[in-house]
Amino acid sequence: MKADFLRPPRTVAEYGADAVRVIGVLSVLVAAIWSMPTDAGILALTTPALMLPRALGMRGGVDLAVGVIVLVAGASNVFDLYRTVPGWDLVVHFVCTGAIAATGYTVLARLGVVVPQGAPEFRPRIPIVLCTILGLAVSAVWEMIEWAGRTFVTAEIFVTYQDTIGDMALGGLGALAAGVLVAFVPLEKRPR
Repeated sequence: MKADFLRPPRTVAEYGADAVRVIGVLSVLVAAIWSMPTDAGILALTTPALMLPRALGMRGGVDLAVGVIVLVAGASNVFDLYRTVPGWDLVVHFVCTGAIAATGYTVLARLGVVVPQGAPEFRPRIPIVLCTILGLAVSAVWEMIEWAGRTFVTAEIFVTYQDTIGDMALGGLGALAAGVLVAFVPLEKRPR
């Protein structure tokens, strides 16, 4: 992981993914100086997800896609797009949860918990089922963070039963779609 993280970028997509990481870190600093502490905190939550694909040695295009998706999800909160753009919340839950579930599968494969892509024992049904489960779990945690934020930080965070269930349902569907992607498209640069 360390070697993948420290390796210089080689492709346009890898340079783009690194640029997204820099933007992500700078956005936390900008929000900490010129915005609300909650905005800086929300953007800070994106930084591990911005760094992980690089550390895992994911393909440049996958790394770039995950970075953009996660950064857009965090920035959408800061710029209040979830409240002002109808349906945006559902789109982001679908896409972002899928990206996180696919990355989660790669983490579990790297840790030896599941069969990695490209291994002789790999079966397409494994990531389809597991990514869906991961996505539903991530969706539940996401909604708990929203609830905790509303309960303990600010009542401006929008949380209703219908919103929570809709977010979790779309997150689960996005994770299912990601599972299909992981079943047939290699995410890492080289097989493990």
